[in-house]
Amino acid sequence: MGPKFIDHISLIIKDLERTEQFYSKFLGKPILRNETLIIYKIGDTRLYFKISPKGVTDSNYDKEDIGMNHVGFGVRTLDELKKFEQLLTKIGVKHSEIKIGKFGNEYIWFDDSDGIRLEFYVRKI
Repeated sequence: MGPKFIDHISLIIKDLERTEQFYSKFLGKPILRNETLIIYKIGDTRLYFKISPKGVTDSNYDKEDIGMNHVGFGVRTLDELKKFEQLLTKIGVKHSEIKIGKFGNEYIWFDDSDGIRLEFYVRKI
């Protein structure tokens, strides 16, 4: 017995407007948006972006610190990955070139408007 899927991932952000502008470029329109929350749907998983109830702090995200390292958005083929690479370039998002991971999967990494590490990842295993 165990979970059957990941229902959602929730990220705390600094600015809803900036976050929505960034993510809508490649995730499309959010399924919900209010004054403190944006939700996108990716397959069966929902991605929540919430303003901190503590307010904005001076702390910055560090992918090498304890906590989340990155979010990997899955694609099925190298051609799909290349299309996302072209999109990121077109919309002016700094990104890596296509790389090969330790499991032989191709991927591209980039950072969102709060510095949270993201990647597009070709699933092979």
